[in-house]
Amino acid sequence: MRHRVALLITLASLTSGAAVALGDNWPLWRGPNNDGISQDKNLPVEWSETKNIAWKLPLPPGKAGSTPVVWGERIFLPVVDGKDIALWCVGTEGQVRWKSKLGASGRIKVNPSEANDASNSAGTDGKRVYIFDGGGDFVCFDMDGKEIWRFNVIERYGQFKSNWGLHTTPLLHGDRLYLTLLHYFGQWIIALDTATGKEVWKAVRQTDAQGENTNAYTCPVLWQNAKEPCLVVAGCDYITGHRIEDGGELWRLHIDAKGSRNIRVISSPVATPEVLVAGNWRGDGPLFAIKPGARGTIQPGDAFVQWYLPKAAPDVPTPLIHDGLVYLCKAEFGLLTCVDLATGNELYKQRLHGVKYRASPVYADGKIFVTSHDGHVSVIKPGPKFEQLADNTLDDYFSASPAIAGGRIYLRGWGNSPHLYAIEARAK
Repeated sequence: MRHRVALLITLASLTSGAAVALGDNWPLWRGPNNDGISQDKNLPVEWSETKNIAWKLPLPPGKAGSTPVVWGERIFLPVVDGKDIALWCVGTEGQVRWKSKLGASGRIKVNPSEANDASNSAGTDGKRVYIFDGGGDFVCFDMDGKEIWRFNVIERYGQFKSNWGLHTTPLLHGDRLYLTLLHYFGQWIIALDTATGKEVWKAVRQTDAQGENTNAYTCPVLWQNAKEPCLVVAGCDYITGHRIEDGGELWRLHIDAKGSRNIRVISSPVATPEVLVAGNWRGDGPLFAIKPGARGTIQPGDAFVQWYLPKAAPDVPTPLIHDGLVYLCKAEFGLLTCVDLATGNELYKQRLHGVKYRASPVYADGKIFVTSHDGHVSVIKPGPKFEQLADNTLDDYFSASPAIAGGRIYLRGWGNSPHLYAIEARAK
């Protein structure tokens, strides 16, 4: 659910030299380039409990919002299994291949109405799989489930306190993992070595935010642009860009909270080489398009702010950028808004389904998939005019964003009898 991160990464640096074609894997919670886009083809437009389901695997009950990640014939997802948090490896044939314990559940306060301790997505580079759970355990396994390293974030970095739990998915890039800890007791950005889990650097993220404004559940993103690649973090009344070498701050955009102290941020930024799109308020907050090359403090009206929409930011789902358009899904109302990436002009606003939306929209095979809380997945044709291709329903509830790999859509449910669904175009 949280996990909402979006960034532009080159596949070569992501896989550290592994030869793999785009579309073969979904190694991060937002896909091969962490932007919610897959190159997969031949995906179904329609499905149901009895149509285009390759298989469905029962999962333990609980509101886990983590997106499955896929590498080759392995699917990785954390689960709360009884009193334990575990990482499951599921084969693409639909059978559990191994389970490895992460830690005990229930050690940090989690609001049970929205999530549990398995709401952070894993990440994999094809050599190792990395998972950070809601109890603070950060663990690395090899692809067969053998533990390589582990540590507990609270033991290493101090007591954690936020209103909704320890929910953020670290960014995997090359030989580094980037973790943000933004909460009542402190705000830090941390770089870790993927081979050992040891700290490479730790940077304090300065803020004058107060109250719940100090809490953020966003994921850091890497903005690959022509000026200078930078690590972008949203939350705590600011959007900031940092050097990837040491975490030093390059620029920041301040968001005026207008006296409010209950503005926690969940939706993560998304980027193309030319522009970064990010918001910083819950609900109807501001959304910004930022140009590369900024330094120091910037604000609306500056040359580096391409456009600014005062009431457009989604609360939970991370935006999707495709073919010069930005797609925004309102968390509570099921409104899909499309705006022009160059100008910020609104092209349409359409209600899909009047319930909560927690999953982030994804694109593949000429289709946009938008997943609601109560099992509806709207299939939308990309473009400046709204066109719905299908509205599909499954007997489950969903907070996790879809994963797309190997000609399949994987949906992770959390209802009373939750399942992991593998959806593909089946022969008639």
